[in-house]
Amino acid sequence: MNQNVKQISTAELIEFIEERSGFVVDVRPVDAYNGWALKGEYRGGHIPGARSLPLKWTKYIDWIEAVHRKGLSTEMPLVIYGYDRDEVDQAAERFIKSGFKQLSVYYDFLEQWLPDSMKPLEHLAKYKHLVSANWVNELIMGQRPAFYENNRYVVVHAHYRNRDAYLSGHLPGAIDMDTLILEAPETWNRRSSQELKDALEQHGITADTTVVLYGKYLDPDNKDPFPGSAAGDIGAMRCAFIMMFAGVKDVRILNGGFQSWQDAGFEIAHVDEPKKPVDDFGAHIPAHPELAVDTPEAKQMIASPHAELVCVRSWPEYIGEVSGYNYIEAKGRIPGAIFADCGSDAYHMENYRNFDHTTREYHEIEAIWRKSGITPDKHLAFYCGTGWRGSEAWFNAWLMGWPKVSVYDGGWFEWSNDPKNPFETGVQEIIPYKH
Repeated sequence: MNQNVKQISTAELIEFIEERSGFVVDVRPVDAYNGWALKGEYRGGHIPGARSLPLKWTKYIDWIEAVHRKGLSTEMPLVIYGYDRDEVDQAAERFIKSGFKQLSVYYDFLEQWLPDSMKPLEHLAKYKHLVSANWVNELIMGQRPAFYENNRYVVVHAHYRNRDAYLSGHLPGAIDMDTLILEAPETWNRRSSQELKDALEQHGITADTTVVLYGKYLDPDNKDPFPGSAAGDIGAMRCAFIMMFAGVKDVRILNGGFQSWQDAGFEIAHVDEPKKPVDDFGAHIPAHPELAVDTPEAKQMIASPHAELVCVRSWPEYIGEVSGYNYIEAKGRIPGAIFADCGSDAYHMENYRNFDHTTREYHEIEAIWRKSGITPDKHLAFYCGTGWRGSEAWFNAWLMGWPKVSVYDGGWFEWSNDPKNPFETGVQEIIPYKH
C-alpha cells in the first residue's frame, strides 16, 4: 500500500460517514453496487452514500471524466472500499496518479460490514431485473443463476432493421427481434394488442417466459438514413417496456448490453438462431395498460398538480433548435413538460449511462430528477420523440421502485403532428404548466 494512503477500521469508516468528512467510493462492479451478491455473501448492496467507480473503469482513457462527473475533486477526502485488498489498492493507486491527496482504504467490507446485519446497505430496488453478463452466461450454460426460478427463458438481441448487428456477433442461443414488430413506424407507438400477441408468440414468448433483452451499441450517426439502427442498446429498453405493457412477467435487461458480454470475454456466436413459436401468449394484452399514456391522458397530466410529463430529449431538441429526427419537421417542446436531459441527441443516452454502456448510478439519476421536480410521489410519464429514450428513463424509474411511472408513447412525434396542440421554443425558465 502507498505510504500516502491510510488504512481505516470499520469504526473509523462509520465516524467518517457520520461526520460527512468526504466521499466513500465503491470500486466493485456496478452489479455488486446495485445489489447483486457476487461473492456469495448473504446480502448485497453498497454502503449508504457511496459512489460507484468500478475498478474496471480505470482501464478506460476517460476514467477521470467519470470521477469529475461524480463531483469528486483532488482535495476531497476519499475512502475506497471493494471486495478485496488487491482491487482496493489498484484503485487507490489510480487515484494517487490522478492527484488525489487525501485517500484512505477500507479492507474489511467483505469480512466485517457485510456479515453484520446492523451495518446498513442500500441497493437498487429492482436490481434483479438488471442482470450481469455472468448471470446471463450461467443461464445459457444450463445453470440456475440467482433469483431465476423459471424453467423457460428466451434471450433476445434487439435491433431496429439491422439484422447485421445480430449476425455479426451475438450471445449464444440468442434470437433477434426487430423493434418494428412491436411498434408501428406510422405512429412509432406500440402495436395493437393482436399484433403484439402475434409478435411475441412468433418469438416464443409467453407471459410466463423469462425474457433477457440486450442490444448492441454501434455509434449512431444522425447523417445515416436510419440512425436508430446503431442504437440497439436503447432499442432493448423499448422492447422491455412494450413486453411489460403486454404482460411478460419477468423481463431482464443485460446491464451494458453486448459491450458487457464482450468485456467479460464470453463466447460470441454467429449462428442465425431459429425462433421457436408458441401457440398462445397466455394472458390478456395489455396486462398492464397503466404503463402507457396516450395524448388525452398526457394533456390531463400536464394540468394536474399530481403528475408530470417528463421530456427525455436533448437540450437542442427541447429549445426547438432541431427536431431531433430526419423524419420529424416540427421543432419545439410540449408546454409544461419537465426537462430530463437524455444527452447529446435522439440516439444517445449519455446522461443515463456510464461510458461502458451500463446504467448510470441510480442515486445520480434520482438527484438530477429531483432538482427538476421529478419526484416519486407523482404520476410520471416519460417521453421523447418516438418512445425509445422515454422507455429507458421509464425503466430506470421502474427499477428504482417508483410507484406510478409510465411512457407517453406518442411523444413529440404525435403531439407535433396535431396543429391544435400548443408548443414552445426558446430558452426560458421552466415552470410546470398547470391550469
